[in-house]
Amino acid sequence: MISCFDLSKQFGDFWAVSGVSLDVQPGEVLVLLGQNGAGKTTTVRMLTAVLSPTRGWAKVAGFDVAREPAKVRSSVGVLTEQHGLYARMTAEEYLDYFGQVYGLPSEIRKARIVHLLEYFGLSSVAKKRTGEYSKGMRQKLALARALIHEPPVLLLDEPTSAMDPESARLVRDHIADLRSSQRTIIICTHNLNEAEYLADKIAVIYHGKTIIQGTLEEMKLRLMGPTEYEIRLGGEWSMEKLNIPDGISIISRGSHGFTFQVEDPLGRNPLLVESLTKEHIPVVSLQEIPRSLEQVYLEAMSRVEKGESL
Repeated sequence: MISCFDLSKQFGDFWAVSGVSLDVQPGEVLVLLGQNGAGKTTTVRMLTAVLSPTRGWAKVAGFDVAREPAKVRSSVGVLTEQHGLYARMTAEEYLDYFGQVYGLPSEIRKARIVHLLEYFGLSSVAKKRTGEYSKGMRQKLALARALIHEPPVLLLDEPTSAMDPESARLVRDHIADLRSSQRTIIICTHNLNEAEYLADKIAVIYHGKTIIQGTLEEMKLRLMGPTEYEIRLGGEWSMEKLNIPDGISIISRGSHGFTFQVEDPLGRNPLLVESLTKEHIPVVSLQEIPRSLEQVYLEAMSRVEKGESL
C-alpha cells in the first residue's frame, strides 16, 4: 500500500530527508519515530504529494507521488498536528465542505457525515460551531474529515499531541479500530506508549535516514538480544550445582534466583523447570523481564549517536 526507496528532500544546501525506505502492507500500522527535526513530517508530506522528492521514489496506493500527485492526494486521509478547523463552521458544515472538495455526491456526503459524527461521538454537537469544541473534540472531527472520502491510506502526524489523557485515549482507541485489511496507517508520534499500543511495525528516522525498522519483537532481538527471564527459587540451592540446559545464558545471579537469556523459551524454559524440580529446588516464579519500546528506541539512539552500526 505504501512503498518508497531512498526518498529524499533537499531545501537549499540542507537535506531534510536523505534516504528513507519503507514498505507498508495493507492492514498494517507503521509508526515513525525520531527526534524533532529528524525528517518525519517532511517524509509524510512527500507521501501525500504535498512535496516532491528531490531523489528517490514513493508509491502510495499504487500511485507514484511525483507522476500522479492528484491520485495520491485522493487516496490519502491526513491528520496533522495543526488540524486547521474552521471555527465558525458547525461540524456538519465542515464535513460537508470537505466532502464537496473530494467531489462526493450529496447523498453519499450526507450518509458519511451521519456515520462519522456518530462513530466519533459528535452527533450531539453536530450543529455547534467547531470553535466551541474541546481539544479532543476538534481532533476527533479532524480525524472524521480525514476519513470523509474513505481513503485506503491514513497519514497521522502527532494525532494526540497536547491532549488530556482521556481525550488522547479516545482518539487512540478510534485509530486502533480503523485498522482493516483495506486500510494502511502511518503515524508520526513522540508518544512511545502510544506507538507501542498501535504499531504493527516501527521505523526510526535519524537525521533524515531510516536507521532501523521492523516489528517491536524484531527490534528487541536485534538491539537487546534474546528474551530475558527472571527465575526465583526457594529452599537451599547452589548456582554451581544447578544443571542448566543448553541454550540458556545466565546474565546475573542473586541469593533468591537468577536472570537469564534464551532464544527458544518455549523449548528451553520447561527443561529448566524440570531440571530444578528433579533436584528438589522449589521454583517460586518464572517470568519474562519486560522490555519496552522506550528501551529499544533509546538503545537505537545511543548506538547511532556513537557511530555504531545497528
